[in-house]
Amino acid sequence: MRKEEFALRLAEQGIALAPSQLAQFDVYYRLLVEWNNRMNLTAITAEGEVYLKHFFDSVTPAFYFPFADVTSVADIGAGAGFPSLPLKICFPHLQVTIVDSLQKRISFLDHLVQELGLTGVTAVHARAEDAGQKPQLRESFDVVTGRAVARLNVLAEYCLPFVKVKGHFLAMKGANITMELHEAEKAIKLLGGKTSRVESFALPGEAGERNLVIVEKVAATPKQYPRKAGIPAKKPL
Repeated sequence: MRKEEFALRLAEQGIALAPSQLAQFDVYYRLLVEWNNRMNLTAITAEGEVYLKHFFDSVTPAFYFPFADVTSVADIGAGAGFPSLPLKICFPHLQVTIVDSLQKRISFLDHLVQELGLTGVTAVHARAEDAGQKPQLRESFDVVTGRAVARLNVLAEYCLPFVKVKGHFLAMKGANITMELHEAEKAIKLLGGKTSRVESFALPGEAGERNLVIVEKVAATPKQYPRKAGIPAKKPL
């Protein structure tokens, strides 16, 4: 995907980028590739592929969810900043908190945020299970995102404890979501969530099917969740 097509397709969805925002995506790409030579941030490094499979893919939740109407977003296991930083570039008013367990990635994110001139972004070095029990983070966010982190029943335990009651958890998943949805039903309900809808769509250029699972937080998450680090993955709810 060329940069021009990226901007055009976002404009078609009502997201018009200023030249300064497109310049931020340029810097993002350059720094991603530069730091990727030193640490493993992504297997995708060709410019067109990054714009399609990282930048465009990261913004797709905004096609189905009104980010203009929310303030605080947490991104759990964001890796190289996806989806939260492309969303932040497109919606500068967002207050973004990124939680990741690797200090190397946090160092990259801190540098990236500084180089992009972004304000209102905090990168937290912690495992999701530990961060989700911190009073300053727990049930504090309008929206919590998770992309390519874990199966939905595990991802729900990582993410839902951060969501305010009446807020939303947006799970970005690939194709064939039916089995994951079924096995995650119990976990989502137990953690205070209710699946409101699933949006299925294809990325341009036959780059694959995607599913956005939109979960509303209808009740507070019981205090014992998330469980201790490592347990959600070993013993999913």
